[in-house]
Amino acid sequence: MSAQSMETTSVTNGAGPVHGVKDDDLSPEDLSEMLAAGTKEVHEKAENTQFVKDFLRGRIRKELFKLGALALYYTYTAMEEEIERNKDHPHFAPLYFPAELHRHQALARDLEYFYGPEWQSQLSCSKATQRYVDRIHQVGREDPVLLVAHAYTRYMGDLSGGQVLKKVAQRALKLPPTGEGLEFYQFDAIHSAKAFKQLYRSRMNELELDVETKKRLVGEAVKAFQFNMEVFDELEEIGKTIQEDVLDAGMPVHGAMGGDISKCPYYTAKMGASVGTTYACQLFMAVLRHPTVQVLFAAWFAALAGLAAWYLM
Repeated sequence: MSAQSMETTSVTNGAGPVHGVKDDDLSPEDLSEMLAAGTKEVHEKAENTQFVKDFLRGRIRKELFKLGALALYYTYTAMEEEIERNKDHPHFAPLYFPAELHRHQALARDLEYFYGPEWQSQLSCSKATQRYVDRIHQVGREDPVLLVAHAYTRYMGDLSGGQVLKKVAQRALKLPPTGEGLEFYQFDAIHSAKAFKQLYRSRMNELELDVETKKRLVGEAVKAFQFNMEVFDELEEIGKTIQEDVLDAGMPVHGAMGGDISKCPYYTAKMGASVGTTYACQLFMAVLRHPTVQVLFAAWFAALAGLAAWYLM
């Protein structure tokens, strides 16, 4: 990357001020662009799994949220163990930002909040998560350059859509505003997520990799998304065995209305349309003032913003 492609915005890491690149200066051959393009389809599939769609709607079972945090703990512990093992590898060293990015300790604190101080002796890694963990360890031992794909998939997502999920979870699960249970989403050492992502992309693009290696990295990133989808599917199956006792931010289901169809928002909206547009508008405004609906609208717009942020990063 030429000096002319560098911008003046800087981010501070352990090595002092460093520079990012302008998005306009990226080319199709840049690794970050290849990864974004090569994972677009599988990324969309991951976003459309039932677990993620329910999450974005605020329909979150607390037990599933806790199990999701547990899966992330094992995933990040494996990834960060391999990052530490390979921190001096020439194809990963430029992406070594432990203070800014590492998540396993924050996840441990979240799990202690949810399960208590003895959580590690009470919980274990699920089958789908274990397959993900095993792949990360295999890559770290046998082909460390592929760690770039796993780090990109996880950390860049955390800095984009992850911030959306934090807000949804905090509202839906009524978690403390002081951040307990959500430390995973808090990057205290990063003051500008956008600037840091630009820095990270520029470091990726400056790695001396041939075209075949870049293609292998794209393939590994696709695998990382697939592993994530397997975890989502596993959580969805577990959810089928859990009663719907935590749907704090979702629309009420018919069963919760005591059989009174007049309380169904869809029935009410239909009746409003039949008595004239004035009444319908009044009804619509009344529905909008309902706290649950406000959370849903906020989650929906936040989700759109998160997805846009990912594709623009």
